[in-house]
Amino acid sequence: MAQGRERDEGPHSTGGSSLSVRWVQGFPKQNVHFVNNNTICYPCGNFVIFINIETKKKTVLQCSNGIVGVVATNIPYEVVAFSDRKLKPLIHIYSFPGLTRRTKLKGNILLDYTLLSFSYCGTYLASYSSLPEFELALWNWESNIILCKKSQPGMDVNQMSFNPMNWRQLCLSSPSTVSVWTIERSKQEHYFKAGLVKLPLEDGSFFNETDVVFPQSLPKDLIYGPVLPLSAIAGLVGEEAETFRPKDDLYPLLHPTMHCWTPTSDLYIGCEEGHLLVINGDTLKVTVLNKIEEESPSDRRNFISPVTLVYQKEGMLASGIDGFVYSFIIKDGSYMIEDFLEIERPVEHMIFSPNYTMLLIQTDKGSVYIYTFGEKPILSKVLDACDGTFQAIDFITPGTQHFMTLTHSGEVCVWWLEDCACVSKIYLNIPAFQIHCIIAFLHVGEQAQWRYTSGVYFKQATVLACCPSSFSAAVGTESGSVYFISVYHEESPQVMHKAFLSESSVRHIVYDQRGIFLLVGTSEGKVFVINANSSSSFQIIGFTEVAKDIVQISTVSLLETDMVEVMVLSSFPEAGRSRLEMFTLPTLLSQVSTNFADERGRLKDELIHKYLYELEHTLSSAVLDFQSKQLYGFCSQVPYICSYLLPKKEHTGIYILKPYQKVQSRQYGPGILYLSSHGLLLITIAKCGILCIRDIYTLETFAWCRSHSHQGHGIQSMRISMDGKNILVNGRDDGTLVYLKWKRFGGHLANDILDYYQKLLIFLSSTMDKENDYLSRTPKVSMDLTSNSEHTKQKASTDSSQDELVLTDVKKEIPWIQQKSQEAIKKEVNLFSKKKEEIKKGIKALSKTILNMMEENDKLENIAKLDQQEFGLDLEALKRLHDESQEEVAKMKKDVEMHNLAKSYLAELIKEECWNSMAVKGRALKCFHIPCVVENFPMKARTAEELKELERVLQQKKIEAECLKLRKEIVEAQSGVTLVKKRHEEDDEEEEEEDKKVEYSNLPNYLLGSLSTDFGVDTSFLSSQLELHSREEKINQIILLKDIIYKVKTAFNDEFDAAYKQKEFEIARVKERNVRIREIILDLELEEAVWQPEFEDCEKPERTLVVRDEEITANKHVKPWHKAKAELITNRETEHWLLIQGTNTRLRALMDMMGGVLEVKKEDILRMVIPQPAFMAKPDAVWTEEERKQFKDYEKKVKELNEERDKYRKSLEAELKKLQNSIQESTQAFDEHLKRLFERRVKAEMVTNQEELKINNLAFSLLLDEELSSREKFLNNYLTRKQQEKVMDRSFKKEFVEIPSHQVDILYKLFKRRPRIPKQKMHSDTTRVVPFGERPGSGKLNKDAFAQLMKAMDELDNISNMPEGLDPLVWNHFCMTRRTKVENEQKVKQKAAGLLEMAAFLRKRVEEEEKVQQEIERVFHELILLQDEKVRFQLNLTIQILLKQGQVELENFQLVLQYADAILINKNVIEDLNSVIRTQGQKKIASMMESKDVHKRIFQIEWEHKKMEMEREDLNQKAWDIQMLFFSRDRQKFLNEPNYEALISIQIGIMEQTIAVLDKTHKKNVENCKKLLKKLGKFSNQKDIANYTLSCNLREELVAVSERKDICNAMGSKLTCEKIAKERYENMMEQQKLTNISKQQAEEISVLQAEVERLMMKTFPALVQM
Repeated sequence: MAQGRERDEGPHSTGGSSLSVRWVQGFPKQNVHFVNNNTICYPCGNFVIFINIETKKKTVLQCSNGIVGVVATNIPYEVVAFSDRKLKPLIHIYSFPGLTRRTKLKGNILLDYTLLSFSYCGTYLASYSSLPEFELALWNWESNIILCKKSQPGMDVNQMSFNPMNWRQLCLSSPSTVSVWTIERSKQEHYFKAGLVKLPLEDGSFFNETDVVFPQSLPKDLIYGPVLPLSAIAGLVGEEAETFRPKDDLYPLLHPTMHCWTPTSDLYIGCEEGHLLVINGDTLKVTVLNKIEEESPSDRRNFISPVTLVYQKEGMLASGIDGFVYSFIIKDGSYMIEDFLEIERPVEHMIFSPNYTMLLIQTDKGSVYIYTFGEKPILSKVLDACDGTFQAIDFITPGTQHFMTLTHSGEVCVWWLEDCACVSKIYLNIPAFQIHCIIAFLHVGEQAQWRYTSGVYFKQATVLACCPSSFSAAVGTESGSVYFISVYHEESPQVMHKAFLSESSVRHIVYDQRGIFLLVGTSEGKVFVINANSSSSFQIIGFTEVAKDIVQISTVSLLETDMVEVMVLSSFPEAGRSRLEMFTLPTLLSQVSTNFADERGRLKDELIHKYLYELEHTLSSAVLDFQSKQLYGFCSQVPYICSYLLPKKEHTGIYILKPYQKVQSRQYGPGILYLSSHGLLLITIAKCGILCIRDIYTLETFAWCRSHSHQGHGIQSMRISMDGKNILVNGRDDGTLVYLKWKRFGGHLANDILDYYQKLLIFLSSTMDKENDYLSRTPKVSMDLTSNSEHTKQKASTDSSQDELVLTDVKKEIPWIQQKSQEAIKKEVNLFSKKKEEIKKGIKALSKTILNMMEENDKLENIAKLDQQEFGLDLEALKRLHDESQEEVAKMKKDVEMHNLAKSYLAELIKEECWNSMAVKGRALKCFHIPCVVENFPMKARTAEELKELERVLQQKKIEAECLKLRKEIVEAQSGVTLVKKRHEEDDEEEEEEDKKVEYSNLPNYLLGSLSTDFGVDTSFLSSQLELHSREEKINQIILLKDIIYKVKTAFNDEFDAAYKQKEFEIARVKERNVRIREIILDLELEEAVWQPEFEDCEKPERTLVVRDEEITANKHVKPWHKAKAELITNRETEHWLLIQGTNTRLRALMDMMGGVLEVKKEDILRMVIPQPAFMAKPDAVWTEEERKQFKDYEKKVKELNEERDKYRKSLEAELKKLQNSIQESTQAFDEHLKRLFERRVKAEMVTNQEELKINNLAFSLLLDEELSSREKFLNNYLTRKQQEKVMDRSFKKEFVEIPSHQVDILYKLFKRRPRIPKQKMHSDTTRVVPFGERPGSGKLNKDAFAQLMKAMDELDNISNMPEGLDPLVWNHFCMTRRTKVENEQKVKQKAAGLLEMAAFLRKRVEEEEKVQQEIERVFHELILLQDEKVRFQLNLTIQILLKQGQVELENFQLVLQYADAILINKNVIEDLNSVIRTQGQKKIASMMESKDVHKRIFQIEWEHKKMEMEREDLNQKAWDIQMLFFSRDRQKFLNEPNYEALISIQIGIMEQTIAVLDKTHKKNVENCKKLLKKLGKFSNQKDIANYTLSCNLREELVAVSERKDICNAMGSKLTCEKIAKERYENMMEQQKLTNISKQQAEEISVLQAEVERLMMKTFPALVQM
């Protein structure tokens, strides 16, 4: 894409102007390489920089495709290879020193090459790419072809190197692995063979890994089948099974950091843990070297983690992270460490020069040192890197000799423009607010080591600008300070002033074109105006406020004007707009600054003519042209450069600008515009890395240069000198600074620029002389700057601190803007002090008045009181506080609602999962009196898929049963079944089915393996446990077992539901009886508690889901209007009830006369009280006869009442005891039922566990079957792959078909003999200096030998060597013949060498073929064993047998748990054997009994005699009993009547006729009764009407009688008829009472008589016939 843009923009160049790269400054971020003995190179941005060590001269090679990736060098051929970082990158190979491209390698890599490495001899190049290919490729870079490649996904490599002694070996290392790759060649074919090094554990020990493919030491499980590898258990097949390791078998290994080769083709590996390894290059055997500790290591570093390794004779050189280079002296499996060199920074890379006379040392910062060996070793610095990347750059006026750079850490450098040589360097001591370095304190034994990263120790510096009118510069920092540096003496710059503007960071520093003002923009949106002259001590004139996000500040300061135009660009990305703020500064502003700024330093907008503009789109940059009529902007969203015309008239508010001219830019990404100091060139830079120079009038590009690339995020900044000839471009992330210069620059434009430049110098000359003279006399501010050495010492002291990082306390400075604010406040306080006192007094008086008013308010009534808030005078504050409280309440309410919503959602999920989804809800039942709980089985509804699968299995079982019957029928038909059996075939089938079902269901439970038949579950479809061999049968058996479990649980749940309903009934009956019990307890006035059983939460779990009101502890929030409504309703109900009570006189009369009842109930006897006569208050002596009679009547009534009370109380107590006993009996009966249900629950759970055990056994067998299948499949795939490898190895032999048979014989003879190839002798000098000796390539060696041979032949063919007398023609022919023969011999030697190489290749392939063949045989053997195990496992089934408990007793509990040698046989065999043993035992016992019978015969005869006598007596007694036996007529009739049954049938018929007649009569009587009942109903209705009429009359009469009674009582007279009526009433009551007593006594007598008869019957014996 970038190349396309470059080609598109090429035609725009007009006038023949072009830019060229003069030099590039950057520091290495990758490893530095040697090109030859005197030249090094490293990549930097888009360039490869070459540095001559002796002359320090730099040469630059630019990559045309963007940023440079990785770099490698080939010293013998003096070529450099590097990759680009575009999509589908290329590898470019250039020759040195001509820097001409030799070739370009194009592979299939998509993203990037991560490593490149040349072989030490030959034209071979190895490349490695990371994501996504992870591909290792071997190139012949001369031929531009890939010889071989191999991908290894997921392996990220950080170092790759060829063996210096053998180009066929290649080492790749990463932080976790080390692999050695061998390159094998046969003619033009190349082949990669990888060897992975087995690294030790972190402690240096080795871990013995078991063979995953063929494990030999696996135990044999005699119960659960064969034990398989973990890969088979995981179900892995293919290459994953070979590399699979369980988590428990993974141990932390050593982590390699670097490696290096030795002359013996061994590898030294440095590890992060501090170990040093030696790896044999051929066998890949790893050896951990032992470290020899010195006696006094107090001043040494005990723990070294090598960062880089280089080999030297008798050891190595290694560098750590502590800035030291160590020498490792290795001898006999151990090594000793010595200090070799100390560098001020951590060393990241080391490499020897090709002649091993120099050692290149590269630090983490990028500095490069050269250590020259000799009698007096010399350490010289080739490249002194800056402390970080360049943050800002600028030319020192006038921009023709020097320029300055700034880094983040505050390092300011002054450079020569011609060759970019560092002139001087200073460090700004910016106060620290955060430490950007990481310091780790590592304890190893008694030693300690500091490790730190190359970070920044102080606040960051942000921007730099050089003053056009003097030799000074300004640096802005994150702390808000601006440092002014004097560069009058370039060799020793110094900080002469510091201005602390504000606490916000400085983002922009801009000088105007004439150097009058310095504009400083901060992050908080303030632009400070500072006098740029050093003679004014850089006076701060003031500031103006703009938008916060300042993008760019542009100025226009022309020679012929006395004004400076300033434009500030700000962005509003949320609104998609940009804002421009323009103001004008007069050149005499520093003299009249007090008039232009207020007391706080803010410039007045009306005096600086500040205007606001807005654009409807966002700009990434904008500049103002010199005529101030229009501005130019770079659009951030679209690739356009637009110009905008400014309004000529003044305006207020915001003015919207419209684009006037649009020019499409070929640059992509956000861009920045720069205007040259003469205003004729518009320079654009962008993220694409291309710099374009445009004409200010036409906006067309006439020169461009690609100095950076988009991979490094383009260009950060650029600067152009006053004369327009020099351009500096700084990259954003690639750390590259590029100096561009015109190749051809002329014409009218160049003349105009030169004229303006001369005018500007003339104008600035006087100011510069004055300011520079002041700078020459300005003393140095030592506290703000340190030299290079002091900076180094400061860092060293910081690094060497072992306890903590101590920062010097910096005195707290006050920013200028805060000082101005404090001064203004002081002036205001002094100015308004009197007014302030008056206001304070008025406030005190007002507060006192308000307090008095509040005290008076507290004394008033509630109605007249005012609220507290009404006394607040600040109504706005009250409203604000009220609004804030309301917002806080709303926020809290929202948080509570969201919290409640989350809890509700979680509760709903739990309810849905554990309650709603259950078809049978889980609940429990508790006993009434004993602690016994029975739980049901919670069950989910079976899904449609499960039911469908069950139906399929059942249908399949039925079909199998039918097929089995048909097979039996066919067998029976073939064996000759009779026709009679065929006729009764259907009946027999049905009987057989029933018999089979009964037979199968009646099988012993130990064969079924469970007690599921006890729950009535049909097990006829289950297969026998001894017949489950196939996978489908096991799966069907599992489905049927799950169905049985479901049915067992369902059966138990039905019983549980019945018990639950029974408990509900019992609780309801207890509640019903408790009502009567409470009444009795209330009547008896007992203090007994009534036992009332209730359901608990576990019995009714649905109650848990409902929140009751009593469970809520918080008070319910009731709104005020709800309270008022409730109070109003309560008041109305109370008034209504009082109104009803006041008007109901009849109810009051009933309460007053009879206590609210019309008749006295039996229950009221206990509460009845007979009132005492009034005369009892007088003494007994004054009583009259009449009063004495009344007293006797009173005593009689009291006695009778007490007797009635005692009787009623006894009856109530008996009834209470009866009710309590009935409750106790019913609840205990339920408890007994629940106990039985608990036993049933235990049995159901036992059955469920039994069935689940069978399911688990079947599932385990299925799982083991899958593991066996996986293992078998893996072995088959492994065998197939090995056979394919064997076929592939054989294909290599086919390549040698064209070779004659005798050559093939030679190959096999060579293969058997193992010939030795003699090595060439090395030169003694080379061997002494270079440990690897001379390593020329084989092709180059052959060419040199052939050239020497031809040279010798030329000498032999000289005519001086011709014998005398020989014809010259013959001599020439002889020479030609001899030369041809020699050339042919040379060709034969070359062919022989190739043949030898092919023979070695063939030998390796034959060895590999033999290994593969052995592997195939091993796999075949393992496969056969596995198949045997699989068959044995399928036949060796696991069945479940139930054993009866308590029938077999073992001595000493010696239970047998292992049944390895046991077999399962049929029960009939054991029973037959037991029957034989039993028969023989019976025979033996019979013979023994016969021998005893002889001795017992006499005793038996006597016993029989006694027995016969006793029987005779019994018979006589029976005869007597028969004679005395009662014989009824019915019995006589039964014995005498011959046709007794016929007689009985006749009697039965007569009785049936009689019953029929009685039935008819009964029906007639029923009908008559119904008719009579209807008549009585009508009569009763008439009587009811009459009674109602009489009752109405009775009420009226009662009212009249009551009135008459009141009148009579008032008159004090009693009527005679009334007395008579009272006596009659008393007599009637007495008679009724006696009648009731007699009835009760009669009932009691009858009960007692029945009890007496029962007791009498109990004492007399019952005569029952025997």
